Parts: sequence; C-alpha cells; structure tokens
Amino acid sequence: MKLLTLLPFTFFLLLTACSTEPRPIEYGNEACFSCKMTIVDPQHAAELVSDKGKVFVFDAIECMVEHYKKVPDQSFAHILVNDFHNPGAFLNATQASYLISPQLPSPMGANLQAFSNLDSATEMQSAKGGQVLNWASLLEK
Repeated sequence: MKLLTLLPFTFFLLLTACSTEPRPIEYGNEACFSCKMTIVDPQHAAELVSDKGKVFVFDAIECMVEHYKKVPDQSFAHILVNDFHNPGAFLNATQASYLISPQLPSPMGANLQAFSNLDSATEMQSAKGGQVLNWASLLEK
C-alpha cells in the first residue's frame, strides 16, 4: 500500500526533473552563473536551458553570451534574453535585436540591450546612439 502511495509522487518527480522549459528568474535571490553577482535587474537578465533541462541564469546578456561561446558543443533547448521595453519578459535570443550604446549601461558594462524587433532597436539607436546587432553578429563580437 505504501508503494502505491509513493508511485504517483515518484512519477511526478521524474516528469518535472527532465523538463526543458524555461523558468522564471528569482530576482534578488539567484546568482549569475558566469560572474556570480546577484541577479536584480529584469531588464538585462538572460537564461539558457540545456537540452537536458539544466537552467543557467545570468545577470546580463553579456554574461550569457560569454558562457554560450565557451560551450560550443553544448546544445540548448532555450536561449533567452529579457526585452528592454518589457523587463522580465523573455525573448528568443536568436530572434531578438540588440543595441550596444554607452548611453544605456548594463550590469557588466557592455552597454548591451535586447529588443523584440529591429524597429524597436533602431528607434532606441536613433535616440541614444550605438550599434544595432543581430544574434549572429553579437556572437562575433
């Protein structure tokens, strides 16, 4: 009887332990995987989720990009950045547009922001200056 009681719980644990879904970042409680700083800024945070379900959280896009470049053989189910105009809302990093502008500081000093589309990035570039990039060009920097 005890085994029957534990069986559903064990099954639930197995299902959730293998999830490759992104999870919300616990701002103020989690440390950046790369630089170990506490993640407090939802405008610049980023997240990687491996194909095996391991979640890596970062306080800045530049920390995530640095880690991503260090593990070229690892594949990810999700590569996520937060939208500059909608803090805390994840965007697919490979489809986002980016702006590097000294007028828009980021936590680690790369002045890097993510936007949901090219129009938003170029509009901000018109106001603040800087360089607009896509994912591929960001990885080349």
